[in-house]
Amino acid sequence: MPGPNLLADLNDRSREIFRRVVEMYLENGEPVGSRTLTRGMSVSAATIRNVMQDLELMGLLESPHVSAGRFPTQLGLRMFVDGLMEAGPIGPEDRAMIVDIVGNTARDTGALLDRVSTALSMLTRGASVVLMPRQEEAPVHHIEFVSLAPDRALVILVLADGRVENRLFAPPPGQTPGSLREAGNYLSARAAGRTLSELRRDLADHIAADRRKLDSLAAQLAQAGLAQWEDAASDPRLIVRGRANLLDHEAADLDRVRSLFDDLERKRDIARFLELAEEAEGVRIFIGSENELFSLSGSSLVVSSYMNADRKIVGAVGVIGPTRLNYGRIVPIVDYTAQLVGRVLSDRKG
Repeated sequence: MPGPNLLADLNDRSREIFRRVVEMYLENGEPVGSRTLTRGMSVSAATIRNVMQDLELMGLLESPHVSAGRFPTQLGLRMFVDGLMEAGPIGPEDRAMIVDIVGNTARDTGALLDRVSTALSMLTRGASVVLMPRQEEAPVHHIEFVSLAPDRALVILVLADGRVENRLFAPPPGQTPGSLREAGNYLSARAAGRTLSELRRDLADHIAADRRKLDSLAAQLAQAGLAQWEDAASDPRLIVRGRANLLDHEAADLDRVRSLFDDLERKRDIARFLELAEEAEGVRIFIGSENELFSLSGSSLVVSSYMNADRKIVGAVGVIGPTRLNYGRIVPIVDYTAQLVGRVLSDRKG
């Protein structure tokens, strides 16, 4: 990153003026003028203007037009975050709210993380994202097909750990009670303690050979039914909350908000990106085009991974918003939330 190198090139006065410009901009979202900076500084407005011009030439500040104040560029924000930002401990009110929400939820992990996502969006006034742990596969105990209409059927999956899941799907034309029953019996027999992934692989290897003893329609039903879980297995493990908060941040730039809304609809892409965050501990900050997913909307992502009882990274929590985020406050919130989620998940396993 070029930020720290540029920071080392600044003298104390330039560094202080730059820090104040960024902090004021992050607080109110408006370009900062030299006269505003003279309050609390023992230097003239002319001196501050000269320093700001130098910072602009370095690519750290920019201005909407010549007579306006300055605000940080993406490079300037990166340098501030990496070298000047003071992210202290999480505030007591923020901590209390997160503890209350996480500590008073059902034992179901999905319900816990849904509430965590809601808490993050409320606290940060941004859009929250939570990547859930991958669900460990249990062996399949029983599979059954139920007809709901000529063009709609239900495939029910009973797992060895007691979980029951179901999916709606469009069966092949001409389904009959007999073909539905035959398809379910065939898959249940082949399951024999296999996980769903193992059963799918086994089906691909054997269904062609078994067509002589398996009705053609039943074979099609079996393939169509299992395909529902193949699609579900690739669904992102992502919870997104608080999209409406983004309108408050960027009310003057609706095109950017619409672009970010479009980004947030691409949950599969976001989930894949967050999976990269699972490769490293601690909080990571992606500003603007540093994250290809949000390059058009110019948004920032603050994200941290969380671990299970085995100290294995299994998911991530984060906040998405405009580059004008209150990083100093949001970073400790995301960090604390990730650590707390990890502790709760670990305690449940124990």
